[in-house]
Amino acid sequence: MNDLMKRITTLTGVVIVVIALFAVWWSFFRVTPLPEGLIQANGRIEGDHYTVAGKIAGKIIELKAREGDEVKMGQVLAKLDSGQINAKVLQAKSGVVAADAECSAAEASELQSRRDKSRLQNLLKNNTASKQETERAIVAWEVDKDRLNASKARCSVAKAVLQEVKSIQDDLIIRAPAKGIITTRIVDEGEVVAAGSPLFDIVDLDRLYLKVYVPGNQIGKVRLGLVARIYIDAFPDRPFPATIRYIASRAEFTPKEVQTPDERVKLVYAVKLYLAENPDHQLTPGLPADAVIRWKEGIEWEKPRW
Repeated sequence: MNDLMKRITTLTGVVIVVIALFAVWWSFFRVTPLPEGLIQANGRIEGDHYTVAGKIAGKIIELKAREGDEVKMGQVLAKLDSGQINAKVLQAKSGVVAADAECSAAEASELQSRRDKSRLQNLLKNNTASKQETERAIVAWEVDKDRLNASKARCSVAKAVLQEVKSIQDDLIIRAPAKGIITTRIVDEGEVVAAGSPLFDIVDLDRLYLKVYVPGNQIGKVRLGLVARIYIDAFPDRPFPATIRYIASRAEFTPKEVQTPDERVKLVYAVKLYLAENPDHQLTPGLPADAVIRWKEGIEWEKPRW
């Protein structure tokens, strides 16, 4: 009996100690939710993407940009082999020169025959030129006029051909469609690429956003234009202002990589918080971050609590 009492006493003491320890932990380490008016969420920094692709097929002979490089709009990223098209450009230029020369000669001939026609028509009125001679001058002018029109047409065709091959020549130089940072380079020097195949992926560092997931029981509080603050581990005391620009219309299951304070919440809505600025381009895609969204005016800002 004494042993039983001792065991009960010991067990009771252990239970009391466990309860006490739990009370201490609950008092000091439990996470309290943010006040009403604030919603917290987390995700990763992303950005607006631009896929760079070539218009024509060709062999990469020079790469001038790689992953991590910041590029400006119009900056050369790569060059394709231009040997064949350069020869066609020279040929087209020669064609334009020849067509221009032919056109100039035809213009001079038409001008002279037009003058002869006018002169003989005036002489015919004064009976100093024969009708037959005047008719021959008119026919000669009409022939020269048709020849001039044909020469002008050939000149236009030659210039169009030159413009076309020069356009192809320009397309062999791959340029950045927008400023940003190269996140993916898909090709290497020496590779032959097909027309339209992606070569680079660029993210605009001035159009970054944090993609977070808001639980379904809180999405009704979120609306476009609400302001938020984004917190990043590398800058713990410097919140970055942001604005909600996108709210998904359909719910999805919580992504595995996203933390949620309530494991019972399964359906969430994707929300994009666009950063107001990215000073010195310190923020880059892929960085994990926390966000606090304020949906009620007058509530003081607080840091996320996890």
